[in-house]
Amino acid sequence: MDIRRRNHVNVTGPDDAPVLLLAHGFGCDQNMWRLVAPVLAKRYRVVLFDYVGSGRSDLTAWSEERYSSLDGYARDVAEVCEELDLRRAVFVGHSVSAMVGVLAARAAPERIGALVMVTPSPCYIDSGDYRGGFSAEDIDELLASLEANYLGWSSAMAPVIMGNPDRPELGEELTNSFCATDPDIARVFARTTFLTDSREDLAGVRVPTLVLECEQDAIAPREVGAYVHAAIPSSRLVTLGATGHCPQLSAPEATAEAILDFVESVQ
Repeated sequence: MDIRRRNHVNVTGPDDAPVLLLAHGFGCDQNMWRLVAPVLAKRYRVVLFDYVGSGRSDLTAWSEERYSSLDGYARDVAEVCEELDLRRAVFVGHSVSAMVGVLAARAAPERIGALVMVTPSPCYIDSGDYRGGFSAEDIDELLASLEANYLGWSSAMAPVIMGNPDRPELGEELTNSFCATDPDIARVFARTTFLTDSREDLAGVRVPTLVLECEQDAIAPREVGAYVHAAIPSSRLVTLGATGHCPQLSAPEATAEAILDFVESVQ
């Protein structure tokens, strides 16, 4: 299989520089990194890709069986790394991709040497003392609404996720990204995203890790960032002076700066 075509892989930056592998979240594609990637590519080799089922990936390669768990997305990452023969790459994962990176680093430790987790959440559902931001009933209602009317759900939820009401163009961009995703694929990816509990995987992370959170995030509140930081040995927590779940769009300069500071410290 042509992995580069399957995952619409694009590579920029100096050929002989360390590699940053940028991974998008639910309902998005590599275009979400367009404001950050050029800054990173001035110093590093930047690899962009779309998960199968997203963006300009090969939709014929998608299967519900594979992508009903985060392991399917982690296999995409491992296969892209193998195709490009990446060694000790820094995996930069947004939202659910942060946890995909944890799984990929465990499956292919020689390929991934560090993690940057941008607004991560290992579990969206409150449980005991853990606050994920949503009750089980909230998530059931969210998924039912998505499955009943995906386009309507996208229009309602994207501005909430983006979280910058004074900049409506950002919410509109995320809405358009959601709406460009096949509803059947989005349904599976949403259930995989919002119902997976990956908390136990965090303790197994053995690579340098940056946890990057926003001051206000309706999807991954700061309690989640603190939890992830505490659960990953020797991780670093940075709180951006930004609002919303997508700082690579709402605060690209600060996001790029935080990533560069971390990468330079672990090289």
